[in-house]
Amino acid sequence: MNDDSQNISPDDGRVADAVDQNWVDRYAPRGLRPYLRLSRADRPAGTWLLLLPCLWALALATATMGGWTAQTLWYALAATLGSFLMRGAGCTWNDLSDQEFDAAVARTRSRPLPSGQVTRRQAYLWLGGQLALSFAILLSFPWAAIWMGVVALIPVAIYPFAKRFTWWPQVFLGLAFNWGALLFWVAVRGTLEWPAVTLYLAGIAWTLFYDTIYAHQDKEDDALIGVKSTARLFAERTPRWLMLFLVLAVVLALYSVISALIGASVLVLVIALGGVWAFGTHLWWQLRHLDIDDTDVCLHLFRSNRDAGVLLAGALSLAAALPMLMV
Repeated sequence: MNDDSQNISPDDGRVADAVDQNWVDRYAPRGLRPYLRLSRADRPAGTWLLLLPCLWALALATATMGGWTAQTLWYALAATLGSFLMRGAGCTWNDLSDQEFDAAVARTRSRPLPSGQVTRRQAYLWLGGQLALSFAILLSFPWAAIWMGVVALIPVAIYPFAKRFTWWPQVFLGLAFNWGALLFWVAVRGTLEWPAVTLYLAGIAWTLFYDTIYAHQDKEDDALIGVKSTARLFAERTPRWLMLFLVLAVVLALYSVISALIGASVLVLVIALGGVWAFGTHLWWQLRHLDIDDTDVCLHLFRSNRDAGVLLAGALSLAAALPMLMV
């Protein structure tokens, strides 16, 4: 296993798996850097993975309502801001829960809490600030969506502990990370409907796909400290399981798009289905290049899921805009 933490200077506080030349380490005020690192702002892939299911549902629901409006464009901005804040809050909570585990793993021991850059009290205050700002944004939504946002805290709270009692902690991550698909559908449509549920399930299958790849980076350390994961559970059978998750994600996304847009124009439906095809093709490309014993490859493929999700979000956003463009 590569131990990039050996290259981290104790003075600069940079986290081992941070993105090279990231904005936090280069531009953020020095006093704020430990807190932004605690929120994983130096590793933006997770924010994208939280945001994209929100955009999928928002765009698909908007497509059923005749196109983008000022309100749905605000929801898109709120999704972006909220994803940054809630991903940061979730990571802060995760690190508070996992401080001892993180200190025992090469890739994570340079994080702010185990490395001593912030105290637990400071981390709790930072967590509270992020949650407060997130809730302030949520208050601009309809009441049904606000309640959906409050309920989302349940899987977020449980996830850090899942690796202690189940081999499938990635399921709990999927429940938390894809909740935005339900929330933003309800915000636009006013009620929870099957296209949102199946899109949510597609997102969970996608999370099982990408986070199993991610977990292969830590499987040796996880085995030593007794942390469970699908990477350890599947071991050499990982490619077969990932193929199953790929098929589930694509089939469920197809059902969601078709059931939502059954009455739309052929061109709108074709564009949306093209996005699902591009999404599935990207996952297949990842599977073809996977090497579960190469941590650099696993990290690269995990991060590339941003591009897979963007392909679907872009197609659905275009499908939602098409009725307006054709006027």
